[in-house]
Amino acid sequence: MSLEVVQVTAGRMDNFSYLVYCPASKKGLGVDPSFAPERLLAAAAERGVALEVLVNTHGHNDHIAGNDRILSATGARLAAHPLDLPGADLPLEEGTLIPVGEGRVEVLHTPGHTPGSITLHPPGALITGDTLFVTCVGRADLPGSDPEALYRSLRRLAALPPETEIFPGHDYGPRPVSTVAF
Repeated sequence: MSLEVVQVTAGRMDNFSYLVYCPASKKGLGVDPSFAPERLLAAAAERGVALEVLVNTHGHNDHIAGNDRILSATGARLAAHPLDLPGADLPLEEGTLIPVGEGRVEVLHTPGHTPGSITLHPPGALITGDTLFVTCVGRADLPGSDPEALYRSLRRLAALPPETEIFPGHDYGPRPVSTVAF
């Protein structure tokens, strides 16, 4: 079953949130609500989607600031890598498969920006958080960052099929969505 990915503008730092949902079941997951969680809630409501899981790609405040609003409004469970958010309801590791209605989203552990950075891999797409933007990459000069780990994570993503769509955590490039080939 194919999953839909909806990109949502999410606040004052050019953040993107995401809604990933199964069109058949209308079940979904939210990603990185940032400073504008109401926009993610509105995107789900417009499509009649019930958010069951809220995923954080990493633990920086500009991605997690809206968590409480989403969790209280939906009853969703929080999911994240334990190196960044050790108290999450669903600890995510390399290879974890998150069910989304009739589909699944694979978790890729892509450290470098933070130790617990993850990339979500619904079929044919990557939601990269701050690991990879369109034409640039996440910072690796912050506490807990690791430039060598980020390089390895980027090489791994670059090996995926060229048509794989890239959905970044920020609108820092010439366009909001790209591909591995671009």
